[in-house]
Formats: sequence, structure tokens, C-alpha cells
Amino acid sequence: MGVPGLILAPRLLRLMGASPEILAIGTGYARIAMGGCAVVLLLFLNNAVFRGAGDAAIAMRVLWLSNSINLVLDPCLIFGLGPFPQLGVAGASASTLIGRGIGVLYQFYRLSKGGEHIRILARHVRLNGEVMLRLIRVSLTGILQFAIPHLAWIGLIRIVSTFGSVALASYTIGVRIIIFFILPAWGLSGAAATLVGQNLGARQPERAEKSVWKTGLYNMAFLGAEGGLLIIFADPVIRLFTHDPAIIPLGISCLRILSLGNVGYAYGMVMLQAFNGAGDTTTPAVVNFFGFLLFEVPLAYGMALTLGMRSNGVSWAIPIAESFIAAVSILLFRRGRWKTEKI
Repeated sequence: MGVPGLILAPRLLRLMGASPEILAIGTGYARIAMGGCAVVLLLFLNNAVFRGAGDAAIAMRVLWLSNSINLVLDPCLIFGLGPFPQLGVAGASASTLIGRGIGVLYQFYRLSKGGEHIRILARHVRLNGEVMLRLIRVSLTGILQFAIPHLAWIGLIRIVSTFGSVALASYTIGVRIIIFFILPAWGLSGAAATLVGQNLGARQPERAEKSVWKTGLYNMAFLGAEGGLLIIFADPVIRLFTHDPAIIPLGISCLRILSLGNVGYAYGMVMLQAFNGAGDTTTPAVVNFFGFLLFEVPLAYGMALTLGMRSNGVSWAIPIAESFIAAVSILLFRRGRWKTEKI
């Protein structure tokens, strides 16, 4: 995937509705980001190996290392500080790739040296077609769970791009801020999956269900409080990222609209992860397919273009769709079929 991305980056940006200005600024960034996707794959794959083997502390140290290098190199390569070249926007992508690349090298060092639970030697590295096919079969629904929301994200970006670079910049800033603030909630939803798996393994389905409802409540309280703060302080938060007078009002509007969906995000992510913890990876994939591709993207198109709400229509489609996904997930969870799912 990296080689075609490296070669076709300008064409892909045009396909997404990029203006000549964005093409001139963003092509270098896109080439580096897409060309180095193998490094991203290895970073997260190896960390999953460490966590699965019980060495979660190593995975955390790898992320601290790679992100610290990224943070230090960002201003150096973007602005050309000291001996570093001034790469502009492409410098952000280059620093990320270098940081992640060093993180991957450290991962391989730890895998070869061995931690408490796992060590990979040269004789272990070989192609095993049977194992690879089994991995593909097991991961297909998981791939769909992640691919469908990202495909919908691409669709939303394409719709927003029709309203120009200012709308695109404000939308991107608002979404990035929301993603950052809901990261702790992903940890809580991951805990829900673990609790379900452990309790079902202990033949305690009622306790598993109770743990999910509690986790959902805590997640709702956390994200609800965060959403309220973002609605109140949207103006100063947006101004941390831009001083462009054209972008600021659109960014504030986008951030406030997206924050209204925090309760939906909270319950939706917990419920879907609970299904995964029970071994039912099909239900989340199906819910994502209908919720994102068949509901969110058409709704965003209709509100933005048909109803004339422009980029705000896309912003409104996100909390509406997320609330719909949360409601459907709750109904399916209450039916209880996940309690008998065979892992």
C-alpha cells in the first residue's frame, strides 16, 4: 500500500477535492505519510504482541519513545531550526515517520533480547501459510470494524472539501481535538471488553453485563463533563491551533456540535467493545456498516448539500449517527445473545 500511496499521492489528494494550494503544500506530507505506512503497521502490530504476551509496559515505553522524538523533531523539521532543513508541512510527516521508525527498531531489539514473556529468534521467523490463513480469517471482522469508520471518515472529508480549504481546515481541527479528548474513553471501553471476556470465562454472564453498564455510566460521566467544557471553552481551545479569522468561527461551531455527541460516543464505544470481549466481532462490524456507511455519510451529504448547511451539516451528522449507533448497540446488548457466543 505504501508504494502506490507514495507514487499516487497528488492524484489521491485531487480525488479528495484538494485545491491547487493544498496540493502544493500537502503533496510532500501525503507522500511521506502514505509511503511509510509499513512502519505504522509494525509499530502497532509489535505493541499488540507485547500486550498479548503480558509485557504492556514495553508497549507503553515504545510509544513514549516514538512520540517524544516526534514532538522534538516537529518544530525542527517544520521550521528548519538549527542544522535541520525547513520542510514545512512535510516536516510534520517526516518527524512522525522518524519517531515511529526508531520505535520499531527498539521493538525489534526488545523482541530479540527478550522480555519477561516473549523472545523472537531468527529460527522462529518463517512463512507458515496455515497460520497466516487462520489469522486472516480471525481478523476479517476486526478489519471491517476499523475500515468502515475510516471509510466513512474519508467520505465526510470529501463532502467538506467541496466547501473550500477554510471549511476543511476548521473541520479537521475540530475533529482532531475531539479525538484527543476522547482517548481516555477508549481505554475505558477496552476495559469493558476485558471484563466481559474474563467474566464469561468464569461463567458469570450476569456479572459481565453489570460491569458493562457500570463502565458505560463512568464513560458517559467522563465524556459528558468533557463535552460540556469543550462547548463552553471552544473559542480559546480553537485559538490554540489557529489565528486565522476565517477558520476560527467555523472551528468553534464544529467543535461545539461534535461535543454534543459525547454521550453517544461514550455508550457506543463501550457496547461495541463489549461484543468484542464476548467473541462476537460480527455484530460491531454490522452496526458500523449500517451506522456509518448507510446512515452517517448519506445524512452528512443531505444536510450539507441538499439542506444547504454546508460544513456544519457534516458536523451535525456525526453526533446524530453516533447516537443512533449507541442506541442500536444498547438494544442488541440487552437482547443478551452475546452471553452464549463461542470465542
